Amino acid sequence: MDTTSNGNGNGKVSVLTYVALVVGIIAVLLSGYTLTGMGGAADAAEVADVPEIKIIEIELGDMYVKPTSIDINVGEQVQLHVKNVGAMGHDLKLNGTVGTAELATGQEELITIGPLSENTLAWCTLPGHRESGMEMTINVIGAAHTSDYDTVTAPPAADVSAKVDASAMPSAAWVARDPLLPPVAEGTVHEIALDATEKLIEVAPGVTQMMWTFNDIVPGPVFHGKIGDTFRFTLTNKGKMGHSIDFHASKVAWNLKMKTINPGESLVYEFKADYAGAYMYHCGTAPAIHHIGNGMYGAIIIDPPTLAPVEKEYVIVQSELYFGAEGKEGSLTKMINEQWDAVVFNGYYNQYKFAPIHVDTGKRYRVWVVNDGPSENSAFHIVGTIFDTVFKEGSLMLIPDVRQGGSQVLDLQPAQGGYVEFSFAEDGMYPIVTHKFANVGKGALGFFVAGDVDTSALGGH
Repeated sequence: MDTTSNGNGNGKVSVLTYVALVVGIIAVLLSGYTLTGMGGAADAAEVADVPEIKIIEIELGDMYVKPTSIDINVGEQVQLHVKNVGAMGHDLKLNGTVGTAELATGQEELITIGPLSENTLAWCTLPGHRESGMEMTINVIGAAHTSDYDTVTAPPAADVSAKVDASAMPSAAWVARDPLLPPVAEGTVHEIALDATEKLIEVAPGVTQMMWTFNDIVPGPVFHGKIGDTFRFTLTNKGKMGHSIDFHASKVAWNLKMKTINPGESLVYEFKADYAGAYMYHCGTAPAIHHIGNGMYGAIIIDPPTLAPVEKEYVIVQSELYFGAEGKEGSLTKMINEQWDAVVFNGYYNQYKFAPIHVDTGKRYRVWVVNDGPSENSAFHIVGTIFDTVFKEGSLMLIPDVRQGGSQVLDLQPAQGGYVEFSFAEDGMYPIVTHKFANVGKGALGFFVAGDVDTSALGGH
């Protein structure tokens, strides 16, 4: 084999050996680059053993889940990238148990689901949201058997709603709501703190519900002012879910003053009362029917510029109750289907039957009536008298004058209000009803008692 001298005669290196050495070094370098930078055979084998996890985009809104259904393979794991684009908090949980936390507006979360062996549902677990449409079906392709979610007509769920015993009496601790209209607050600027809460409340004899409230009462407080007054409400959410407020007596931007606030947050809602009337206020957080139907409503009275003097003024707020299970919130499904269990005055079944309103014979009285619904109409009527003055939706419809006109009913659709004036000609009991008599037997019954009359037959405390 040929050799070449190194120039000083001390040892010799084979040219081929030198070339082989260089080639070997290059090969090692290239081999190292391939393993670390491009992925070698060993890495490729490892990657092949771990299948890529599919990511599915899920959007939560008010009140929807998009898409409404997804497909995954039996035994497959996938990730759901869930983002809340709605104006209130939402979550998404498989079978209502495992999934995201409650996500505020704009928040997102990545969760892994699977493997699954049968079709499954996921939904928002906040009260009323699933019933409003926030549900998604997870179809499992290749499942060996079906599940209840494949059944087109599932058997109806058992009715667990609370029931009213018409012969029952209120609890010993029950106190009737004072129907007197509070006086107009002094000054022209009214600073008012208002809390949104959830509280267990007795709404009928033997029936308690987890009501959503303003200041722990249903209806919320009655507010009273005059044209030109400024109301500055500070709403603080002390509950466990998003709430808001909407005063029908105001002219403000919906997206600013009426926005939903999360637990622990506060919002200042200021407006000037420019128009007289008997107005509703309520929580407007979606689904609004659930928040109103579960107790978040009230009345604000703005006096017309001139009101004739009367002996006393009262406020009656008509609304419906849609019972859920005992101690739970009201049924959104019933609310959507207009299946009320009770129609009540000032929040309680037959309230002023158990605690009649005592008045004097021959004196004039004014009753402000607001129908807060959320869905049923009102035909406010007092048996045994005639209204000689009627004010409805900002306008006097009847006053004592040469026409000698009389009115028998103040008819109000949901969110309408007004007042009536009248007197009682003789001592006795005068029923307060809505003249839609189907609702009288559902709790829309009370009494004015004029003079010194035995009321034991009414069964009050």
